[in-house]
Amino acid sequence: MSGQPTPRRTVLKGAALAGAAGLGVAACSTESKLGHAQTPTPTAPVDLGDAAAVPVGGAKLYRDQRLVVSCPAKGEYKAFSAQCTHAGCVLDKLEANEGNCPCHGSRFDVTTGKALKGPATAPLPAVPVKVKDGKLVAGPDA
Repeated sequence: MSGQPTPRRTVLKGAALAGAAGLGVAACSTESKLGHAQTPTPTAPVDLGDAAAVPVGGAKLYRDQRLVVSCPAKGEYKAFSAQCTHAGCVLDKLEANEGNCPCHGSRFDVTTGKALKGPATAPLPAVPVKVKDGKLVAGPDA
């Protein structure tokens, strides 16, 4: 069969598969709303709304803002990036102050940022957070 030209149908199938693979890459791009971000922590202050939304002794996931905030004591808050340190996926849920990464199953203590279960081994980066006029503000200058 050598020496014969490749059938047009074979070439078109290959091009279609390559295009579909490219779409998969685009869906996981660093700029997607809830996918990976090149900078896992805010580069500007982020208003998270009413501070009372974070229960004392608990935590709240702000998935769209890629943040998780805990409240160890009344009026005291800690914030961390909600982007997994393994492959960059955003945590999808909290269970008993543990954040879950939906991509590979990593788990984090959202009160300390510590990686509890791999494949992630690095802790979630801390993010400054403060209360201003009853609202939580996280990020630089917070």
